[in-house]
Amino acid sequence: MMDEAARLGLVERYIAAYNRFDVDGMLALLAPGIRFENHAGGQLTAQADGIDGFRQLAEHAAALFREREQRVIARRSEAGRVVVEIAYRGVLAADIADGPKAGSVLEMTGRSEFAFADGKIGLIVDRS
Repeated sequence: MMDEAARLGLVERYIAAYNRFDVDGMLALLAPGIRFENHAGGQLTAQADGIDGFRQLAEHAAALFREREQRVIARRSEAGRVVVEIAYRGVLAADIADGPKAGSVLEMTGRSEFAFADGKIGLIVDRS
């Protein structure tokens, strides 16, 4: 069983790798059966199961941005999970079909929930 410090450390390392566009660094922290979900406006907008599915999604997302940063503004442990409140800022590297153009700055706040399996991150649910 992981203690709170170990869980928080994993989440901090994951967010640091995300901010560096280090997909391999992110993957190294994930359990083989990782489940990822992104919810925007109450709708499920992206999901991935397993390391390969997560890699595809993470590489696609990384290619969309010239810059990106998740900044933790609050965090708490809740029933063995870590919940972080995030301030997000990204600069698009490419135009989004029927959406913002390359160079547009996206800013939002959201919440990420992390659950753990076998000493690694086993579930990530992002909500914005």
